[in-house]
Amino acid sequence: MNFTIKNAVIAVTDGYRTIDVQVVNGIITAIDSNLDLIGTRINGENKLLLSGFFNAHTHSSEKWQRGVIPPLPLELWLAHLYEFAPLDTEQVYISALGTAVETLLSGGTSVVDHLVLIPGKELETIATAVRAYREIGIRAFVAPLIQDESLSAGIPSGESSQIHEPYFRSTAETLVIIEEAVRLFHRPDEGINILVAPTGIQLCSDALFTGCVELSNRYNLCRHSHLLETKAQEKLAQEKYGCTAVEHLQRIGYLSDRTSLAHCVWLTDSDINILAETQATVVHNPLSNLRLGSGIAPILKYRQAGVNVTFGCDGASSNDSQDLLEAIKIGSILHNVTELDYQYWITPREAVEMASLGGAKGLNMDDQLGSLTVGKQADLVLYDLTNLSLLPRTDPIGLLVLGRPTNAVDSAWVRGKQIIADGKVTTINVDELRQELFNRSEWGKTHRSKSVGEMEVHYRQVMGL
Repeated sequence: MNFTIKNAVIAVTDGYRTIDVQVVNGIITAIDSNLDLIGTRINGENKLLLSGFFNAHTHSSEKWQRGVIPPLPLELWLAHLYEFAPLDTEQVYISALGTAVETLLSGGTSVVDHLVLIPGKELETIATAVRAYREIGIRAFVAPLIQDESLSAGIPSGESSQIHEPYFRSTAETLVIIEEAVRLFHRPDEGINILVAPTGIQLCSDALFTGCVELSNRYNLCRHSHLLETKAQEKLAQEKYGCTAVEHLQRIGYLSDRTSLAHCVWLTDSDINILAETQATVVHNPLSNLRLGSGIAPILKYRQAGVNVTFGCDGASSNDSQDLLEAIKIGSILHNVTELDYQYWITPREAVEMASLGGAKGLNMDDQLGSLTVGKQADLVLYDLTNLSLLPRTDPIGLLVLGRPTNAVDSAWVRGKQIIADGKVTTINVDELRQELFNRSEWGKTHRSKSVGEMEVHYRQVMGL
């Protein structure tokens, strides 16, 4: 689709300008005043034009448990989550669509889905999520969540001796599944990418990590993982390796400029320097870190050290939302209470750049995405500046980041294809999606988790509670 956005508001160094943008074959070809009309005319008057944001870490299938898991720390929350995880690929399809819709309507044009796999239906699960993302048209980075150790291995042993059940699938079998997923679904030119994505040091062997490094190198894939989300994981790393998790991942070669790491709450100053040296990206998930009591990641320290930082919503039952603008707001202003020197605080413009260009850098695509630049792909969002939540007319980006925008996205394009027009998703029937989510769920359905009860005594003991 070729189109010209006329008279849009864009940010420049000293304020804002009204400008035209031409897009030809999905690529931004010109940004200037009074450009000739090429293709369809898009009215950008009183609308803010930004590069699309990245929802750089989430788990789409958690949608079915949003709002229902009680306040628990991650290790116990996970036991609850997996005990009642969906085993139906139709649920996977619906939740992927729902995740994409919420991301798009809050300014995101790309999503990194750390996708929970149905045991025995791993490739079918991946195929189902890919189908959903293709249908809606969002740019998708599908990161199949893999592990080769049982859930109980994710809690430190402390002074007790723990025996863990072997994981049901071998490391070698898991790597074969991921390689087959790459062969079947990795189509970057079509907006679908497969990532290697071990869940984290708490549930993965070195063999799984190094196997993923080998696949990453062979197929030029990006890498993704959770890292030191909780204090328990910090303790576990010392038990397993006798050093920090970051030091260990560096030793085995997992860290690189193609590696993005979710959470990063419990890092040392030395760890931060390693991330800067290896050019790895931190994905900040402030809402789930608060929801699960994991802690406040020292994002300002990361930025001062030169570490690339971007934002994620995390899963829809550890955050209970996929509102990317909410994650950006909390992720920006939360740190004002951790740093007395306000000159280090994150400005709205910096937050927008973190959410767009920062996300692109984390996926090794900053030469193609993440800014309004001639030659980059047209992943674009127009925000309606006459929307009540973006008035009065002060600083558009300040209102977008620091305010509480509601229904503010007017239009969005991915790879030059329009997916949102007049505030509505155009590629799928959202009313039918809402009805499916409604029909497949019921009010007030709560579960008592047997797994949480079995793990809780040991968890409280080893955490000194």
